[in-house]
Amino acid sequence: MLDATLYGDEDQAVILTYAWDRLLIDPVPGPRGAHDFTGLEQITPAVWAVPAEARPIAPAGSTLPRLAAELPHTFALIDPHYGAEGITRQLEELISHLEPTSVDLLDVGGDILARGDEPTLKSPLADALTLAACCQVNARIRLLVAGPGLDGELPPDDLRGMLGPLVHTFTAKDSERISSVLEWHPSEATGMLAATARGVRGTCEVRDAGLPVPLTDEGPTVHEADMDEALSRNQLARAITVTVNLDDVEAHSREICGYSEIDYERNKAAWLSEQRPVKLAPEAVLAQLDQFEAEAQSRGVTHTTFRHITEALNLNGGQRHDLRELLINSRTEQYDAPLWRITTSPE
Repeated sequence: MLDATLYGDEDQAVILTYAWDRLLIDPVPGPRGAHDFTGLEQITPAVWAVPAEARPIAPAGSTLPRLAAELPHTFALIDPHYGAEGITRQLEELISHLEPTSVDLLDVGGDILARGDEPTLKSPLADALTLAACCQVNARIRLLVAGPGLDGELPPDDLRGMLGPLVHTFTAKDSERISSVLEWHPSEATGMLAATARGVRGTCEVRDAGLPVPLTDEGPTVHEADMDEALSRNQLARAITVTVNLDDVEAHSREICGYSEIDYERNKAAWLSEQRPVKLAPEAVLAQLDQFEAEAQSRGVTHTTFRHITEALNLNGGQRHDLRELLINSRTEQYDAPLWRITTSPE
């Protein structure tokens, strides 16, 4: 969305991104590296593209090949297994090879601006790693924050003073470019970004913990932020600038933030492996949904994501698509694409 808005369609972007789809898609904790795929295409010695034909090696999962099939951009893989120094090397090789006209570091939500000790912060590792690497590259990189607060990690009020000039406000027309992707892609933050661009307002409950995220006029905005100020604030990013493997990055995260989000995934994956699969029986699911919606309304919730519904109803990630189809076909009027609007059934 951002590339088309800022740069048009003439030159296609190379999007360097993580293969880290969380347990809903990928049952293996943590991010995937190049060794977790077949069919990658080498761009530079350290950088591999993920084409539509690539496949994650079982039991791993990834949305990147399908994104590559449906969008015109080149998706290249950030490999965090060699720490911040490895990602710095990837960036330097790409910039030398591509000679790009611009390089933007985009974070949806704004947790890249965190200190690291905020009680609401849940997933600082990937942002801190990328920030640490970008600050060591000898090239101009612009830091952009889209959808302040939409990742449910830092409250918008806390972010407001750290945001610089407004770069763009997404519109419904902007969101049309990725509407078909959001029919299947599980990203909650991007889903809420697109929904606010379409005018959806309210409170959206997300993630397994049911975090409430306000959907406001700030939701579709994109702001520039100061990269050096972000690094000076982000304790984890500063601590990991010379790391050469992911284990060291995790150790610093445990020390500074009090946890590693990959540990959380490890614990959750172990718990999920012990759960008996729940059958998706339509009548029972819709009855459960009624109860969930009544409780959500009592909390002031107006919307939720299909990821959150899946977990709230104790279904597994593999059932998310079938659940989504059942809900949309049964109660079409509640589909506030790509979110689900909370209502209670009349008595």
